[in-house]
Amino acid sequence: MSKRKDKASATGATKGKDLTKNKDLVKKSEPGKKAVKTLDKAAKSPVAPAPAPVKPAPVTSEVPKAAPKPAAPAAEARKPEPAPHAEGLAAIPMPDVEKLTAVSTEILTESGKAGAAMLKAMETGEKASLVQDESADMAKTFGAVAEYWVKDPARFVSAQKDISLDLINLWSSAIKQVGGEKPEPVAPMPARDPRFADAEWNDNPYFNFLKQAYFIGQHWAQDLVDRAEGLDEHTKRKASFYVRQLAGALSPSNFVMTNPELLRATVEEQGENIARGMKMLAEDVEAGKGELKIRQTDNTKFEVGVNLAITPGKVVFRNELFELIQYTPSTPEVYKTPLLIVPPWINKFYILDLNPEKSFIRWAVSQGQTVFVIAWINPDSRHRTYDFEAYMKKGILTAIEQIEVATGEKSVNTIGYCVGGTLLAVTLAYIAQGKRPERIKSATFFTTQVDFTYAGDLLTFVDENQIKGVEELMAKFGYLPGEKMAGAFNMLRPNDLIWSYMVNNYLKGKKPAPFDLLFWNSDSTRMAEANHSFYLRNCYLNNTLSQGRMVVGDRTLDLSKVKIPVYNLAAKEDHIAPAKSVFVGSKFFGGPVTYVMAGSGHIAGVVNPVAKPKYQFWTGGPVAGEFEDWVKSTTEHPGTWWPHWMEWLTKGDKLVPAREPGGGKLKPLCDAPGTYVKIKS
Repeated sequence: MSKRKDKASATGATKGKDLTKNKDLVKKSEPGKKAVKTLDKAAKSPVAPAPAPVKPAPVTSEVPKAAPKPAAPAAEARKPEPAPHAEGLAAIPMPDVEKLTAVSTEILTESGKAGAAMLKAMETGEKASLVQDESADMAKTFGAVAEYWVKDPARFVSAQKDISLDLINLWSSAIKQVGGEKPEPVAPMPARDPRFADAEWNDNPYFNFLKQAYFIGQHWAQDLVDRAEGLDEHTKRKASFYVRQLAGALSPSNFVMTNPELLRATVEEQGENIARGMKMLAEDVEAGKGELKIRQTDNTKFEVGVNLAITPGKVVFRNELFELIQYTPSTPEVYKTPLLIVPPWINKFYILDLNPEKSFIRWAVSQGQTVFVIAWINPDSRHRTYDFEAYMKKGILTAIEQIEVATGEKSVNTIGYCVGGTLLAVTLAYIAQGKRPERIKSATFFTTQVDFTYAGDLLTFVDENQIKGVEELMAKFGYLPGEKMAGAFNMLRPNDLIWSYMVNNYLKGKKPAPFDLLFWNSDSTRMAEANHSFYLRNCYLNNTLSQGRMVVGDRTLDLSKVKIPVYNLAAKEDHIAPAKSVFVGSKFFGGPVTYVMAGSGHIAGVVNPVAKPKYQFWTGGPVAGEFEDWVKSTTEHPGTWWPHWMEWLTKGDKLVPAREPGGGKLKPLCDAPGTYVKIKS
């Protein structure tokens, strides 16, 4: 009995202490103070006597005179103080029922249109065969992570304890904020996150709680992946990728009731923002032929050949795979060696010719270069058998032959961008074993990988099962649909390229601003079946090029036989061709390599114009040792790397009279940018 009493006393004392804390917390709030004082005063005052019964007044036909109003006591004359947040509540306009009805009807109508477009595509089979069910792979990947934690009960309890303690601390912090304090964040916060830029995310306890709970959950989930022992690196990479996708999708910034900015806009506009958003959603599903094609810019403001890709030039050759563009010179003299640019077929070439201010092509022409560009066709089922060998022989090597016809020059300088650079490296290794290796005098690579050991986030999509799924899809059409590749690239940066537009377009109901780079980004291309399969298997999956095991045109390729000078440009923040991956790949060439690292990423690191440079670049010693050591010994240079490259390229070259497109030997077929670049997916 005594033990029970002691326990009860202790419990009572604890409860009393908790109540005291709660009372102190209430006293910190001004409304709480006044409420307590009022209750105390009411409790101490004597009970008022019941009022005497009132006799009914006699019935009379005369209208009674109004009795004079008694003067109100001073205490009663005071206006009652408004309840907490009364001003904020009063500021919310009363809803217009008729308007709300009309808006609701519009929302239902437009969402119905979007649903109808999706169902139509599924019924006709137009999109059903394009949909890859990734949920099974996600479940399998997360299952492997969960197995590590569940098979050991102590480990599982420890993981639960970690997040429980964080949430308890967060709850305590939220109570303090309600009480008027400004506690430090409990969850680790990013230095800058545009999703949470609104002041209410910090100032309002409710939204601050949601934001911090979100980051606690995100970090906890990622920590479970990082600490799961025994998982192979590929499974861990996939699990981290899926965590990022789920975290991006479940952010409180993506929902009206948990986003202060969206909530304010929806109340102020009485839902008209949602109605506008549903209209755009229906249009975007229709444009995607049953799948949502998120608009990232105002596509009506741009047209290729009108205000994009407008550097003067002519198409001087065309076959079933590419058009060869030669640009009109803008200087009286040009360097003797022509320049051939090999862009990626994953995107369209005019990333290098967006507009006059940003155009690398226009700038190169202004520096005295005779510039040729391969404009790949947007392939269809007719090109399903075109592999790397076909793209090399019918593409790069054919272009070099036609340049020789037009200019009389037997060798060219070359630039390869991204996968175009990988194909160029394959070509260099191929001709190094042939009769005329001198056909290519030098090679410049823009964010190009020849070794795929550190190939970045795209490795997430590469394993035997996933490649088989892609190959089965391509077998039905002869190509990989453009939206699949575009979707994969968008998923690498989901918050920037997916969810920010979902919120802006479909919840805020705002059209995105016109932006040439995002127009180019949305101008997707298809991948020829044989070519894409070869690329995925030989580069990402098996890494055969750098290992000397890639076979093209009955030749086993060896990059060490490539003796020409190489300028290898990487980008510091590149998530597609990481700077470390480019650095490691540089070691496999057999000739001199100048490795340069630009600021920013895969696109901005390359398109950094001289007139308005945004980023710097770094140069260092020879490509040797570890990448991290090379970075420590570099020299930083302000501005763009373009002039540095031009000096490297033209050293020792002669000047000759400027050449007109075709040189009188190739008849111009049409004006640049040609016809192939305008083929839509």
